[in-house]
Amino acid sequence: MLMTKANELKLAEINKEMAPWTGISTMGISNPRKVSGNLYRHQEATRIILMDYGFFDRILHKAAVVHDCVEDIEGFNHRLIIDCDHDGAEVYKLVLEVSRRAGESKPDFLSRIYNEGSDRACLIKSADRIANLSECQFLFDRAFISKLCDESERYVIPAAERVCLDMVREISDLIGHARKLLPIIEELYKKGELK
Repeated sequence: MLMTKANELKLAEINKEMAPWTGISTMGISNPRKVSGNLYRHQEATRIILMDYGFFDRILHKAAVVHDCVEDIEGFNHRLIIDCDHDGAEVYKLVLEVSRRAGESKPDFLSRIYNEGSDRACLIKSADRIANLSECQFLFDRAFISKLCDESERYVIPAAERVCLDMVREISDLIGHARKLLPIIEELYKKGELK
């Protein structure tokens, strides 16, 4: 999406408030991810994807850069989000909405976002999945890639359809690319080049 003057102004206003949120997100630098990279970079990528699609909502941006902290950083103090600034309580509520609850299966978690989630939750989950699918291109785990694609088709595309059809197209394209890798990966395993 081309950056309009109005969006430039919205982004400038949002960016004035982002430093402490980015500071919290950097706690994820030492958290590696199964897909690739680290948690900090993934959360920043999620925010950038939201910008790519023209979403300039300060709550959405703040939640995007900390959306996995509660779930993925062991011992994370949720007060860091709540007390970060005047939006902290609202951001924390959104972060909880896109976080798996104790004992919640992945299908139940994704179904909850699709069926009960706010538009903001659907946007974060859609941007998050675009980041995950982009990152999985560097992974040689057939089962993981297949599962990610299946989940994306079953749960994330319906959530994205509620909020941004352009995201649906990108998610679908990324699924197609990932599925094209599967036979190549299979062949590498057969040749013994991967174990």
